[in-house]
Amino acid sequence: MVVPIIFVKMHGIGNDFVVIGALDELPLPEDRLSDFALFVCDRHFGVGADGVIWVLPSQVADFKMRIFNPDGSEAEMCGNGIRCAAKWFYDRDYAKGSAIRVETLAGIKTVWVQGRGGKAIAVTVDMGEPIFEPSLIPTKLGEGSEAIEVPLDVEGFGTYLVSAVSMGNPHCVAFVNDVDNFPVEKVGPQIEHHPAFPKRTNVEFVQILSRSEMKVRVWERGAGLTLACGTGACASLAVSARIGKTDRKAAVHLPGGTLTIEWRDDGRIYMTGPAVEVFRGELVWENKNDSQ
Repeated sequence: MVVPIIFVKMHGIGNDFVVIGALDELPLPEDRLSDFALFVCDRHFGVGADGVIWVLPSQVADFKMRIFNPDGSEAEMCGNGIRCAAKWFYDRDYAKGSAIRVETLAGIKTVWVQGRGGKAIAVTVDMGEPIFEPSLIPTKLGEGSEAIEVPLDVEGFGTYLVSAVSMGNPHCVAFVNDVDNFPVEKVGPQIEHHPAFPKRTNVEFVQILSRSEMKVRVWERGAGLTLACGTGACASLAVSARIGKTDRKAAVHLPGGTLTIEWRDDGRIYMTGPAVEVFRGELVWENKNDSQ
C-alpha cells in the first residue's frame, strides 16, 4: 500500500528535521515508524534529516511530539526539534496564544513563541531541571549523588575527565582546549556506546570562551555529528555553571548557529533560539519492508 505523506522540512540552527502533522490520525502503523525514519533521514535516498518529528494529539498538553533519529531509535527529547514542532503548530493557527505545552517522552515542556505576522520567528523552551543523579541519567560513572569531572577511559584515545547529566536524555560533557580541531567524529561514537552509559549517550565537547560564551560540538546519540543540539547546549551550560567555569547564562555557539541558554533561579534551564521552515513536500511511502 502506497501512503502519501505531507511533510515540512525545518531546521533549528542547522539541526534539520522532517516534520509531519498527524493531529487527526497517524498515517502509518506504529511498528513502521522506525523504518520510516531510516528511509526519510537518508540524505541520498530519502529527504535527508537529523530526525523525523511527528506532531500528534495529546490528552494532557496542546500537542504531543515524537522524534525518531536517523538510526530509527526514538529520542526522549530534542531542544531544536521542539522549537521546530512549536513553529509548525503556531504557524498553522493551532496555538491559542504564545505559550504552548508540548507532551514529550521526557515530560510536558512549555514553550513561548515570539511571533511576527502570524509566524514564529524564535522560541523559548522551558527545558526543565538538569538531573545529575547517575541512576537517573543513566550512567555507571561517579559515586554517590553526582558524576562530575570523573575519569572515563576511552579505548584508543586515553582518559578524559567527563561529567554526566540528563536534560530528559543522557549527556556526557567533556571540556577541550580547541574544539574545532578535536576529533569529535572519532571520540564521540566511542563515548556514545561506552559501557558506562547503558542507554548510550549524547556527547558534548566544550571550549570555554568567557564567563558568558562557549563553543560546543556535539556527537548526538543515534544521529552522529550534527550542526546543533538543543539539549546538548543546555547540558553544556548546566555542567560548566555547576563547576564554575561560566555564569548561569551564556551564549552557546554551535556549528549551525547560537543559542541563548539560561539556568534560572527556579532551577530550570531555558533555551531560546530560532526555528526555520525550509520547504514543504509530499513523500510517497510504500508500506512494506522495502521502502520506496
